[in-house]
Amino acid sequence: MAERSLRGMSIGAKSLESDDNVDFAARMDVAYVCPKGHRTILPFAEGAEVPEEWECRCGSVAKREGEHDSQADEITKPTRTHWDMLLERRSEDELKTLLEKRLAMHHDGWIPDYE
Repeated sequence: MAERSLRGMSIGAKSLESDDNVDFAARMDVAYVCPKGHRTILPFAEGAEVPEEWECRCGSVAKREGEHDSQADEITKPTRTHWDMLLERRSEDELKTLLEKRLAMHHDGWIPDYE
């Protein structure tokens, strides 16, 4: 009997409720622009707190349109590379010695090849 009552229904795929007499929240569109020039427009509820930054589809940080111009004079710290962090812990001479030691181990067969 249960099979007959469910026949022809896509359970969970469709809602049986309608959108009649539903008042949606008032919205505003906010535009974000990343350094690569991608522009993203997102809808936010009017009373919501709108973030100043949003992650762009390319992975970089996008700023609110119109907001990034006023912050262009802001001084930012340069990003630290792996090389900078290595030099904080060791001198170049120590790094050269370690490299020679690891290469010798590799040539002697102590370190396997990963291909």
